[in-house]
Amino acid sequence: MFVDVAKVSITAGDGGNGAVSFRHEKFVDKGGPDGGDGGHGGDVIFVADPNINTLMDFRFKPELKAGHGGNGAKQNKHGANGQDLYVKVPVGTIVKIETEIIADLIDPDQKVIVAHGGNGGFGNAHFKSSTRQTPRVAEIGEKGEKFEATLELKLLADVGLVGFPNAGKSTFLSVVTSAKPEIADYAFTTLVPNLGVADIDNESLLIADIPGLIEGASEGKGLGDAFLRHVERTSVLLHLIDVLSNDVAGDYQKIRQELKKYNPDLINRPEIIALTKIDAVDDEIVAMQSTALQNVTENPVLAISSSAHKNITEVLRALLAAVKTAKTEQTTPAPGEIEESIPTIMLSDKQRDEAWTVEKRDEIYVVTGAKIEKFARRTDFSNPHGVNRLRDIMRKMGITHELERQGATSDNVIQIADYEFTLLE
Repeated sequence: MFVDVAKVSITAGDGGNGAVSFRHEKFVDKGGPDGGDGGHGGDVIFVADPNINTLMDFRFKPELKAGHGGNGAKQNKHGANGQDLYVKVPVGTIVKIETEIIADLIDPDQKVIVAHGGNGGFGNAHFKSSTRQTPRVAEIGEKGEKFEATLELKLLADVGLVGFPNAGKSTFLSVVTSAKPEIADYAFTTLVPNLGVADIDNESLLIADIPGLIEGASEGKGLGDAFLRHVERTSVLLHLIDVLSNDVAGDYQKIRQELKKYNPDLINRPEIIALTKIDAVDDEIVAMQSTALQNVTENPVLAISSSAHKNITEVLRALLAAVKTAKTEQTTPAPGEIEESIPTIMLSDKQRDEAWTVEKRDEIYVVTGAKIEKFARRTDFSNPHGVNRLRDIMRKMGITHELERQGATSDNVIQIADYEFTLLE
């Protein structure tokens, strides 16, 4: 069963908690801190597998969860790291959160960390210093990333076959490749996209047969809107037009109109037009239909018969040349695209991480910033020593000074990353 859209729940592993522990040894009156760190949570990693061509498995396994990190323990024992979850998906899979694309797997064996596991919390052994001999502070592990995502499969191919139902797309694919799509003398034989590899002049072309389009396909009529996405990643389009049609020029223009409605960029895609089934008519009709098409396009028009293997080599060579040209143009900047670089002053990653803001909302002072929020998420708010450590960090970062400048007093509530506590103990 071909499935090209699936919704999944993705959960990376939580980091383990650090431990508060002190050595207890014979003849040692005051053992030092020996609480170990928590293990890191596992990541959710997507892997593009060229042997998979459908998202069907995700219909039955919509929850993807990595392992949690283990807690630290006494004697400086580090918690075990959570097990990463490797998820195999077809090449061409896009991972989206609402409308934002967070991963696009376009290369075979490509690996992308889609959800990061949380860092493990430090144990109290981590906080020992010359002035702090008995730290009673340990961090809790960070939560792993968790979200709902949509997986979309967009087939990657050199050539996309487009045309009305029963135009001869599946027959063409079956003749030029080893693919075996369903073929019959009625519309909508093809219900799912098919892929095949065509060999020509010691080179190869990956060809995608897209289910037949009809007027209104881009708006959901017929099967079109479900499969037009697979045309987006083809380098060249091959329009197949039935030579027996009463209006070959109209057929061609209607298909282009549907492509434009779905994605305006598609009508600028290199294309070749092929009149199909010419074994069923005489040369005069072929010439007449070819002229009708040439009146509405400057693109090459060829006449073929897949079942009779007529002019198949010629059309494959034309496609190969068009694909090579298209790929060269994709990697070569157009004139005027290379502009003199303008110096830009930007904050460093370290500066962005350490930046923070303070805003008073009603009677609560809200502190935001990547670094301070990370410290808050790792704080055990049930441990007063841990909260005091967070207050010390705020003081060193200058946050406390800004809070007091804005009028905060000891009893005022401070909010960081959804955690609330008073300014002073």
